[in-house]
Amino acid sequence: MILIDPPQVVARGRRWSHLISDESFDELREFADRLGLPRRAFERDHYDVPEDRYQQIVAAGAVPVRSRDLVSRLSRAGLRRRKSTLLTPRPVGRSLLRPRRLVHGDRIAVVGMSGPVPVDMLGAGVEVLESWGLSVDVHADVLTTHPRFPYLAGVDEVRAAAFTAAWEDSDVAAIAFARGGYGIARSLPYLDFDRLSGGRPKLVVGFSDVTALHQALASRLGMGSVHGPVVTQLGASGAETRRRLRALLFEPETVSEVLGPEPVRVVSVGHASGVLVGGNLRVLCAEVSTPTAQPSQYSIVVLEDVAEQPYKIDQMLTQLHRSGWLDKASAIVLGSFRDCGDPDLLDEVFDDRLGRLGIPVISGFACGHDDPNLAFPLGVRATLSTTPPSLRLAQPGLTVC
Repeated sequence: MILIDPPQVVARGRRWSHLISDESFDELREFADRLGLPRRAFERDHYDVPEDRYQQIVAAGAVPVRSRDLVSRLSRAGLRRRKSTLLTPRPVGRSLLRPRRLVHGDRIAVVGMSGPVPVDMLGAGVEVLESWGLSVDVHADVLTTHPRFPYLAGVDEVRAAAFTAAWEDSDVAAIAFARGGYGIARSLPYLDFDRLSGGRPKLVVGFSDVTALHQALASRLGMGSVHGPVVTQLGASGAETRRRLRALLFEPETVSEVLGPEPVRVVSVGHASGVLVGGNLRVLCAEVSTPTAQPSQYSIVVLEDVAEQPYKIDQMLTQLHRSGWLDKASAIVLGSFRDCGDPDLLDEVFDDRLGRLGIPVISGFACGHDDPNLAFPLGVRATLSTTPPSLRLAQPGLTVC
């Protein structure tokens, strides 16, 4: 039912009412859209409505109630939202809002916002997700290809609309990405973050090109996400990759140490703490100075990449440094750099470009374009130590509810 209280709150020289639904935010949004109320008028769990529209809204079917009754109806319906749960930007370096963990029977939507998706690899990944007791909904446009650019999985607007539809579907608990490649940056301008902020935190999983979306969710919505395998990689991955991702998604309290058993190399010694940020090096460089870039100040930066020669890695690290993106970073963790040329030369690049920053740096974390690709939560505070090498989460990567 749609409810409205009397116009009695004074702000900006006018009196305002509060418009709510005691059924769902979807019902409230549909009613507001029908009356032409702007999305920006939605605040946490209600629409702010000026006095001069009160009678029109009542005539359209909203039931007048007292303000006290409005609050109690919202609370009984479980729709009252505290400020701490809002999807809104957080101060730089603060922990982000954590989505809830998954449970058996949850629905996960698979969307494609990057490159064309191989159908056989997609099917193998879907089988893994289903074996975990998830209900998998593969979006209808996942297997499409852009009519002019064969390296894109469909038209930019359509790919953005697929993500928005999954985000706004109240039955969807998580969104996974079919594959990486390139394309998400082209779709970001078609995402309405004011609209997305009206929803609840939703688990988002992916890596590589998905780094651009991880950055946007963090900077525009203050929401953490999971850096982990895309669906096509999951189907071809080994037991360690699958075991880590399943543990993080379903039993996040069991994942406290982020680094796996593989040995890492210490580039620069030290001890630091900060929120985990980062992802694919090439994508992060492309995101610098865009409206959706997430700063790295007071944070532990994780970097990975694939098929880039050492001089290109040098160039990209130099770009992050010269642009100021690495200023005041707390520490750096280097993941997989598969097929990136001479490993010894690459180590020299890391030592030269990062060893002089005066912060702890380690290399060899098993995440990225290789197997294992160990999933970890972005936006969660962690502590890095180099003696011995350890990267520990200060809290579970996802919430219980």
